[in-house]
Parts: sequence; C-alpha cells; structure tokens
Amino acid sequence: MIVGVPREIKTDEYRISLHPVGAEMLTHDGHKVLIERSAGEDSGYANEQYTESGAEIVETAEEVWDRSDLIVKVKEPQTPEIALMKRNQQVFTYFHFAASRELTMGCLESGACCIAYETLEGPGVGGKPQLPLLIPMSEVAGKMSIQQGAKYLERPQEGRGILLGGVPGVEPAEVLVLGGGAVGANAALMAAGLGANVTIMDVDLERMRHLADVMPANVSTVFSEPQAIRRHLERSDLVVGAVLIHAAKAPKLISRADLKLMKSGAVIVDVAIDQGGCIETAKPTTHSSPTYIIDEIVHYCVANMPGAVGRTSTQALTHATQPWVIKLANRGAHRLAKENRWFRPAINMDDGKLFNEPVAQSHEIPCVPLETL
Repeated sequence: MIVGVPREIKTDEYRISLHPVGAEMLTHDGHKVLIERSAGEDSGYANEQYTESGAEIVETAEEVWDRSDLIVKVKEPQTPEIALMKRNQQVFTYFHFAASRELTMGCLESGACCIAYETLEGPGVGGKPQLPLLIPMSEVAGKMSIQQGAKYLERPQEGRGILLGGVPGVEPAEVLVLGGGAVGANAALMAAGLGANVTIMDVDLERMRHLADVMPANVSTVFSEPQAIRRHLERSDLVVGAVLIHAAKAPKLISRADLKLMKSGAVIVDVAIDQGGCIETAKPTTHSSPTYIIDEIVHYCVANMPGAVGRTSTQALTHATQPWVIKLANRGAHRLAKENRWFRPAINMDDGKLFNEPVAQSHEIPCVPLETL
C-alpha cells in the first residue's frame, strides 16, 4: 500500500502524523511511504530522517493525495484538501465531524473512507470503552489549558491580574474544570500542582469517586448541574471546558447570561471547541489570535491547542496511532473492521455513506448501520 503524509495546513498547526520510526516500520513491511517536503520540520524531523527511514520525499500535497491509497494526517482536511480526496482512498485523522456540516458534507461527497482517530475505541475500566487515540492529545490539551489560562489571567493579557498559586498571605486562584475525563483530570492536576484551588464537575459518580481518590487535597469534586455550575462560576478565576460526548456536539453548560455572574477579567478556556464548545459564547480561535473578550470575560478557544507543542504532541500522538497505521496498511479498513471490533467505530463514512449516528443527528442527515459496511 502507498501511505501518504501531507504537510498540515490548518492555521498554526505544527504536528506531523508519522515520525521517521513509523515510516521505517511501514517500509520494512513492504509499503511505500510518501512524505510531503518539510512536513516534519515544525516537529523537529528533517527530510533526511525520513529518507533514511526509507520514505520518499514528495514536492507537493497534490502529488501525495493523488498517489496514496492511505492518507495519514493530524487535523481534519481543510477545504483545499477535501477537493483532493477521492473514492477508494482511506483518510486516517482527527475529523470531529459533529462540529462542521461543511466538512461532513464535503467528505461524504468525496466518497473517501474517513477513519476518525477520535471514534476508534479500546477496552476501558468498568466495561466502558475508552478512546485511545484521543487520550494523548486530551492529556496535552488539559495541561496546556492551565498554562494558557494562567498566562491570560495576567493583566497585560486583559485578565484579572491573578497568579494561580498565590503567595504566602495571598489566596490562590479558584479554578473550575467542567468534565472529569482525560482533559479535565490533566487540567486539574496541572492547576493543583501550581497551587490553585480546583473544583472538578462531572455527572459520572464513579469517575468522581476515582478522581477524589487520586487527586491532591486542593482538588474537590462536585456533581455537575446548572445551579452548581452557576454557583461556582461566581467564585472562579479560570474555567476550563473539558466536556466530551462521544462523537457528538458538546453540550452548552455555560450560557451568555451566565457570564454576568463571573468576575471581570476571569478567563474561560474551552477545550471542547473541537466538538462545538461547551460555552455558548465560544468560537474557534487560532494560536496567532487566541483570545477575544465578551462581557469582560477573556475567551481562549484555540481549536488545535496541542499543535503549539508540535514535538511533544507528535511523539505522544504517533505512539498511539502508529500500530493502527500499520494495521490499516497491512489489512485495509474493511478487513480490519471485520477483524477488530474496537477499530470498527472509527470508520465514520465510506463511499458516500455516513455510519456515525451522533454526526447524523448533529447535521440531520441520513445514517446507515455500520454493519452494512
């Protein structure tokens, strides 16, 4: 199989979907790997490292897309890339279809087999499946949400002028984390490590019991319900939106009216923006222009937060995706779906048919059972 890796063109995206070791493993198995020139430079991987691993450096994205049976990316295809997708081609990347009707319809019209990192499943705790290809970037985004939140709480960034951890004689900041999954847990640990007072809110009591057992003493858990959210908003300096509903749009937990409850200069970091955001006033931003202010509240809603730390993120991502890329190259999506029940939900669409029910509901478009694949 010919595996193609185009350079990411989403604004301020610095990751690459395959590192040189992955290229070497694929070529060792007899596959051909095409890497767009300079695709790995922003992650610290030179063209020569790929050629030494057996890959071929290709000059243009158009050639990568045209020649490849399997395209491996990081972020959802951008408009110029959707035009290059074709029937009988497999595209393996983060899609987050529920957040964009335009992306969903464009990919359906292409006829390509769209395989989403974020819906590939794996065995989890308590019988619930986990999302092993989403977890690494959730961990990075969770930690980054506190880094960025701390920065934008500074007065030159139009924040409240608050130091997260405080100092002797001065109270630390109050941090509210909405969602206790991988993003929320990592955000809470990061904030607690800096000395802030942290509250995690979730609706999964089993998850909250686990968090209560493993979190430091300056982290509290509270059941998430509208009145409790509003009560904690009044005291919060930094709010992190970390809600995830598998493959679906994130629920809106904070309304425009709720912003009036918050302190002037408080900061919201909506990590759920990839799935539409869990704050009513959230809209996607970029690393080049990361924030905006509504009702005196600073909003940070960068849609590809881990892209800013491309080296770390590439390593974390490819450690998780690489085994699946190799399986895809060796077996193909259809055969792998029949053999592996964890992989099957990753196929969101193929040959113009949508198989993901939450995406179908988000955009009110027809969906067919995955079993018909």
